[in-house]
Amino acid sequence: MRKLLDWKRPLFYLILPILVFLAFVGFPPPFPPTQPLKPTQEQSEPAEKKRKRWRRQSHLVSSG
Repeated sequence: MRKLLDWKRPLFYLILPILVFLAFVGFPPPFPPTQPLKPTQEQSEPAEKKRKRWRRQSHLVSSG
């Protein structure tokens, strides 16, 4: 009969600090909620470089 009760005493001493804590602060414990994560900044794609092409403009070039 003694061996059947051996697990109850260590279990009681393991749970006792939790019960004392809850007796003082209540249940559920008043811990603040976690802060929501800030949304990450969107990554923009690099802008395509526009090549400046020198074109002959026919109305500026005199043919003569």
